[in-house]
Amino acid sequence: MNKKLVNFIVKKYLKFDKTNPFISISGILAFVGVAIGVMVLIIAMGIMQGTKKEFEDKLFTMNYPLTIYPKYDGAVNIQLLNNLQKKFPNLIFSPFLTTQVMVQSEFGMSGGVVFRVNPQKEKQINTIYKKATKNIKVFPKYHIILGDNIAKDLEILPNEKATLFFTSITPTGFSTIPTMKRFIYLKKFKSGLNAYDSAYIYTSLKALQAILHKPTNEYDGIHIYSSNPFDDILKIQKQLPKSVTIIGWWEQNGNFFRAMEMEKKALFLVLMLIILVASLNIISSLLMTVMSRRKEIALLLSLGTTPKEIKMIFLKLGFILGGGGIFIGAIFGLSGIYILSHYDIVSIPADVYGTSHLPINL
Repeated sequence: MNKKLVNFIVKKYLKFDKTNPFISISGILAFVGVAIGVMVLIIAMGIMQGTKKEFEDKLFTMNYPLTIYPKYDGAVNIQLLNNLQKKFPNLIFSPFLTTQVMVQSEFGMSGGVVFRVNPQKEKQINTIYKKATKNIKVFPKYHIILGDNIAKDLEILPNEKATLFFTSITPTGFSTIPTMKRFIYLKKFKSGLNAYDSAYIYTSLKALQAILHKPTNEYDGIHIYSSNPFDDILKIQKQLPKSVTIIGWWEQNGNFFRAMEMEKKALFLVLMLIILVASLNIISSLLMTVMSRRKEIALLLSLGTTPKEIKMIFLKLGFILGGGGIFIGAIFGLSGIYILSHYDIVSIPADVYGTSHLPINL
């Protein structure tokens, strides 16, 4: 094969043809179409993956990869906790108690869910809690940490008191009243997810064990941090008694992530169709080139050029248009991702998405 001849003809056909401008314009549009399609595909996939990862990080922090709960007649006790810690030293376990409450201050009232946690254990698996208690060495007994939205609703300031009304009932002489206790507001946390900031309250285990008369060796559940929860849940299940159960994050938020995955696949398919259309434009451009160059092709064949060399000319021409479009599109796509990652060109509502900048992860 005469490569010099093939390359010479390809360079000639790549130049703008003033006698047949529509053929050259068609090739340019096909090249631009592929480049734009690849650029949009890269940026869109980066945004979709970044959004998914952002929500995963937020949900993992507040929902935890794995959680052990008691069944109807079961209990999660300290013996089970110690047993699991011995058998799975690579995992982090954080026991908790939880109940629903009403919180009242001088300026308002709000509902919420109180989590009573072990501060040292919870800091290891909950970055939001760790940040909120950064300068607190010992968590005082009757103190609380409120979600950002609850603190705003109550219009409460640090070291002010708030009354918590619990779901348990205290009998009196002629009636019953809900159990209540005044707590001191310590700090607030902001997870970035509105649902958690409007509902979650943290306090120490000792405080609610005393108020609700809970045994010191029993819990409402155990949060577990695992870097590989899909495998670890099967191992832990074998060590659990029948009185308790374990669930993973995907069981709590499975529909949400399945919807995001389906949306990402649908977007990928649509963008691939855009690239397919651009590829068809390359084919039509090559066909037009072949039709307009029939005399030249016949002349080349009569001068001894083989059919294989003629095919290679147009194959190379197509590869240059398509490959060049992919290369330029990738450069522009990666440049777009860099710009969107480092500069706040696109701002989004933080109360909806949990972040004010566009999350990107390619």
